[in-house]
Amino acid sequence: MNYEQVLEYLFSALPMYQRVGNVAFKKDLTNTIALSEALGNPHEGLKTIHVAGTNGKGSSSHMLAAALQSAGYRVGLYTSPHLKDFTERIRINGKPMRQNDVIRFVEVNKAHLEKIKPSFFEMTVVMAFDHFTREKVDIAVIEVGLGGRLDSTNIIHPEVSLITNISFDHMDMLGNTLPLIAGEKAGIIKNGVPVIISEFHSETLPVFEKVAESKSAPLIQAWHSHVALPSLQLLGKHQLKNARGVVATLQVLRQKGWEIQDKNVVDGLQHVSELTGLKGRWHCLSQYPLTFCDTGHNQDAFEYILNHISTYAYRKLYMVLGFVKEKDLSKLFPILPQDAVYVFCAPKIPRAMSLATLKEELVNFKAEHHFVEDVSTAIEWARARAHSDDFIFIGGSTFVVAEIEDL
Repeated sequence: MNYEQVLEYLFSALPMYQRVGNVAFKKDLTNTIALSEALGNPHEGLKTIHVAGTNGKGSSSHMLAAALQSAGYRVGLYTSPHLKDFTERIRINGKPMRQNDVIRFVEVNKAHLEKIKPSFFEMTVVMAFDHFTREKVDIAVIEVGLGGRLDSTNIIHPEVSLITNISFDHMDMLGNTLPLIAGEKAGIIKNGVPVIISEFHSETLPVFEKVAESKSAPLIQAWHSHVALPSLQLLGKHQLKNARGVVATLQVLRQKGWEIQDKNVVDGLQHVSELTGLKGRWHCLSQYPLTFCDTGHNQDAFEYILNHISTYAYRKLYMVLGFVKEKDLSKLFPILPQDAVYVFCAPKIPRAMSLATLKEELVNFKAEHHFVEDVSTAIEWARARAHSDDFIFIGGSTFVVAEIEDL
């Protein structure tokens, strides 16, 4: 099998949440445990950091990896979903997993895959643990895929856990209140393992405190930290909250004997993209007109994005947006500025919200808006009409950002 054949096998044989949605979500760890056992439980020999949250877990994971790399460690980084290529999910010191290693994993373990029938995500998690073990990383930063308690990554026993922002997302699977969602995220808290909480919320903090106490896990509230933060490469006020959680997490590692100097933390936070290959987080695509993309896709993320856009000077705002079909737009549309021009499109995945559905959802939407079938054409439409002093934002879904050609 070549790399393209392996990807076709994985995408077609294993249910993939990013493509098909809820039907690929497994509500237990049975398959992950079975596949991991078949491979000799590679996660058991790994030193790890576990990162959960609604927003900010991806950025925080990359910042942690960058600081640890700057400190001279060999660092594994597991994140999802990928933007351009599958191998982006599994990195060591910023370099994606080699395609030949993906081929080897599938060919060697195909019998296990066909017997256990894991989801795409379950298989990828175990592949990451196997790869990091084979490559002898010093530590691996593991980002939760969805939720926490029942997420496939939750078979690890980390050095420290980090929980970032909690807000409304995936409510059909995680619960329709913030305490219920926080309860799912709190599922990553392990017996005796310190847990950092990045952001304060009166409804969610008691949940974390109760779970941490029940597991004798030291709980650290990052907003009480008075550590001076350096200027950050990742833009946006929300990244300050993420950075506080990251710094608090690194302090716990220091206390455990990891050699991380202040200069390593500063270097990591100021060079995240170069060190880890991060893309799609308030990513500048051009200056004239100012064009940014961001993978944030729920209400809280959009409030951050809109607040950040408001700090720039521009003549007219164009927003190129697409969504997945289970997205509840009733909370998003009321916060969108009415004086912007909207270009709605659909990413090329089965899970995309169709333009027909969008038209139904937008029947009472008063702002100027247009429908363009695919992402690339929608971006071209906006660029053709925007003046050099206008602002173009591209987002709404990770999968919209993934189709930006010049990212």
